[in-house]
Amino acid sequence: MVPKRMFLTKGVGVHKNKLQAFELALRNAGIEKCNLVYVSSILPPDCKIISKEEGLRCLKAGQITFCVMARSETNEPNRLVSAAIGVAIPKDRANHYGYLSEHHAFGETAKKSGEYAEDLAATMLATTLGIEFDSDKAWDEREQVYKTSGQILRTMELTQSAEGNKDGMWTTVVAVAVLLED
Repeated sequence: MVPKRMFLTKGVGVHKNKLQAFELALRNAGIEKCNLVYVSSILPPDCKIISKEEGLRCLKAGQITFCVMARSETNEPNRLVSAAIGVAIPKDRANHYGYLSEHHAFGETAKKSGEYAEDLAATMLATTLGIEFDSDKAWDEREQVYKTSGQILRTMELTQSAEGNKDGMWTTVVAVAVLLED
């Protein structure tokens, strides 16, 4: 099986039970009816990125569904949690694969977590493509190097963050890249 389509989704859930908070986050993301199988970080060649709405219409209850998921949870009041997915797409999509990355953090803003996940995916793709860069440079500078190389078409990220429930209930955030066969 090589996925032909992918979509991104995210969600947050709050409940007194940890598992139910996770279930509510999946419901918020629209993927609770699926049997999720976590996979690693490859975006297949020619895999089309579709909208969340289009992707959700393709899912059936009980379906085995492959995904890359970032998940973070806390029951500490007001603790900031975030989950982010980064995507890096090569220019030559027909002959080369891209990368997906997941990042889960405490105390990071959504912006910081999202940039980190995007940076991870872009860096993995850049090293695969042989793009030379200085790993000590900030993401903004490396992003310009990646884009001017002409080998990376696009990078993006999707992040969900939340503050832990003030009463100590479990707060779960998820960011997910869902991979579809057809």
